[in-house]
Amino acid sequence: MLTLADLIDAIPQALDSVHLHGWGDRIAGKVRDIYRLDGQRVLITTDRVSAFDRVLGLIPFKGQVLNQLSAWWFEQTRDIVANHVIAVPDPNVTIGHEAVSLPVEVVVRGYITGVTTTSLWYLYSHGDRKPYGISLPDGLRKNDPLPEPIITPTTKAAEGHHDERITRTDIIERGIVPLSLWEQIENAALGLFARGQQVAKQAGLILVDTKYEFGLVNNELVLIDEIHTPDSSRYWTADSYGPNREPSNYDKEYLREWYAAQGYRGDGNPPAMTHDFIARVASRYIGAYERLTGTEFAPAEQPAAVRIEKNLAKYKKL
Repeated sequence: MLTLADLIDAIPQALDSVHLHGWGDRIAGKVRDIYRLDGQRVLITTDRVSAFDRVLGLIPFKGQVLNQLSAWWFEQTRDIVANHVIAVPDPNVTIGHEAVSLPVEVVVRGYITGVTTTSLWYLYSHGDRKPYGISLPDGLRKNDPLPEPIITPTTKAAEGHHDERITRTDIIERGIVPLSLWEQIENAALGLFARGQQVAKQAGLILVDTKYEFGLVNNELVLIDEIHTPDSSRYWTADSYGPNREPSNYDKEYLREWYAAQGYRGDGNPPAMTHDFIARVASRYIGAYERLTGTEFAPAEQPAAVRIEKNLAKYKKL
């Protein structure tokens, strides 16, 4: 098991980006680099992590955790919805079908929480009893479980812009997604969330809310991107949740909370993270992986760029 000292030692080797020599059409996102190849996508997770819109930090082994945890979840949920994965040949790499991404991010929420101006709790606490077009009862307190999980969709905003809050009615009336397809998405998202909550409970965690992205491959609905990772989902430790207590985050929110505690809210220059704090963030990512999968995390020995370059021929044959 990796100690905090191990994680501090690994910080200088954190993976910021992967450049594959001779490969074009590279897209660099917040948490991965993407290369296109003959109708397939090579998705390479890095150790970049975003807190707020423009703050990126490097968390050692985060890329491996996200890639391996997503791969594990895809296997656990194949009976609910198909996914885009062709193969996971490397701890940091997923080969996926070139899906047509749908223009809606599907956020499923089981609790009323959050601190940003678009969060469910912020809207509710400021008098909105129908956030995202969904009726909620009076009397809910921050961090309360919702009567049942709800879907709060958003558009996928262009870089530098906030996602647009939309309702189910907006999606249908504006023709963003056809009704029959949206119904498939709703059923899949709620089924995935129920499975996620069940597994999290067995692991001593609470799956609070999560984001799903869907696409089409040959007109078939598939799950793309990540699933139920500390970057795409909010987890609380079960033993920290209770009346009049602020639950302990086991996900990227832990990083946001630290910035907020330093007085930073996303504008201007962020404070530098200490090595001790970076190691504690990494330990939560790894801890979520180990709790959920029941498997001890073992990082790959070679740097990702070296492994990936050595295996380019193998990827091209997939």
